[in-house]
Amino acid sequence: MSSKTPIGMIGIGLMGHGIATNLVKHGHPLTVLEHPGNQPLDALKAAGAKSVASIAELTAAAEVIVLCVTGSPQVEAVLLGDGGVLASLKPGTVVIDCSTAIPSSTLRVAEAVQRAGGRFLDAPMTRTPKEAAEGRLNLLVGGDAALFAQCRPILACFAENITHTGAVGTGHGMKLLHNYVSLGTVALIAEAAACAQRSGVQPEVFVDVLAKGGGGGVALERLKPFITRKDANSLRFAMSNAQKDLGYYAEMAGDIGAAQAIADAVLATYAGAVEQGGPQRYVPELVELLAKK
Repeated sequence: MSSKTPIGMIGIGLMGHGIATNLVKHGHPLTVLEHPGNQPLDALKAAGAKSVASIAELTAAAEVIVLCVTGSPQVEAVLLGDGGVLASLKPGTVVIDCSTAIPSSTLRVAEAVQRAGGRFLDAPMTRTPKEAAEGRLNLLVGGDAALFAQCRPILACFAENITHTGAVGTGHGMKLLHNYVSLGTVALIAEAAACAQRSGVQPEVFVDVLAKGGGGGVALERLKPFITRKDANSLRFAMSNAQKDLGYYAEMAGDIGAAQAIADAVLATYAGAVEQGGPQRYVPELVELLAKK
């Protein structure tokens, strides 16, 4: 893979826009699929990216196709559906799925890509749109080691830390493990912050004591702006996406018979927040929603 490898990308949302921006910045000819869910494409086009209206046009232009869509149903639709990527995939094309997905679905998708003559990596990400724009994502990559090494220069265009997790599907599995721990910790702190609010503990005192003790860490830092001044922008992650990711984790745990009692409670917390406050509220607002219960 060279710096001039032509890349096609599907899913130019909050995270995908940052990925696309950095691919263009590093000199890759980039073709993106037009879609109502995309972020504005003006800056990408001004930087040299091309947009197309059909998947067939995108596959014709690309040697590598990057997906950054919502989840497994969207990945399956984009790849396997009528007029999907596999209908016009060129032999040897590499599909890199940066979405969050269920590992059992990923394995089915990867097999279908391989039958169609392509190659597949699952490469979900952690961190936020800020790091995506900065080219500083963390990537968890599942797939053949030789293919991973071949694609690493492309991944390095938009990622700071890149971990090869093992075979196909392990990247998506590790992403779900990560998000369960991350979102679970956020939910625990949010519930405690709501209790503190009701019991009269000052927000600054609550945050300071946790930060100096066992409650310190990334989750607290991401919640701190909302706890202290009602600013939710430090974690621009929709409550509905949290519910989806935790639902995926619960499905994965169920598939392999793993313990999941705590996971079920965390999932119920986010599901209740979506019902109470709507799907687009940012995760830090969980504090306020729980305080109102």
